[in-house]
Amino acid sequence: MKHYTNLILSFLDDIGIEYSLAPITEETFLQGLKLKTGTLIIDTEKLLYPGDILHEAGHLACMPPNMRKEMSDNLPSNDLHMGGEIMAIAWSYAACIQLNIDATVVFHKDGYKDASQSIIENFERSMFIGLPLLQWLGMAYDDQQAQILGVKPYPEMQKWLCTQRPGH
Repeated sequence: MKHYTNLILSFLDDIGIEYSLAPITEETFLQGLKLKTGTLIIDTEKLLYPGDILHEAGHLACMPPNMRKEMSDNLPSNDLHMGGEIMAIAWSYAACIQLNIDATVVFHKDGYKDASQSIIENFERSMFIGLPLLQWLGMAYDDQQAQILGVKPYPEMQKWLCTQRPGH
């Protein structure tokens, strides 16, 4: 577990996701993880699954910088964050590929409302949920758009952090 945590934290350092290793005393949606004004707080003593770090980092990564800085605690259930959930799933799968770790590290049996295996199978069949939203933000592209742009298609990411407002 420590190996995956260290690998993931190194990746976050490389791409510019802010995090802090600190104790978390209150109840959180994912044990050992909390968002606080755009920073991912990680309590390594309480963390159950290191892959959850990647998923939560995906929430931060897929939001424009001004919105990222405002993200704290449990995210509200609205269209923006529901779309963000789908993007975080696609983003974290691409991160698994980038880091050469098995997708079950992120999509473990105790997460995703018992749909982890289904999510993995969809990605393995190139049914990339979340890709249209990542493409909309210029972060990754489907085969057709990647060919037009002369870049590698998803799961290769063109940007690990959203740098623009959606649709611009």
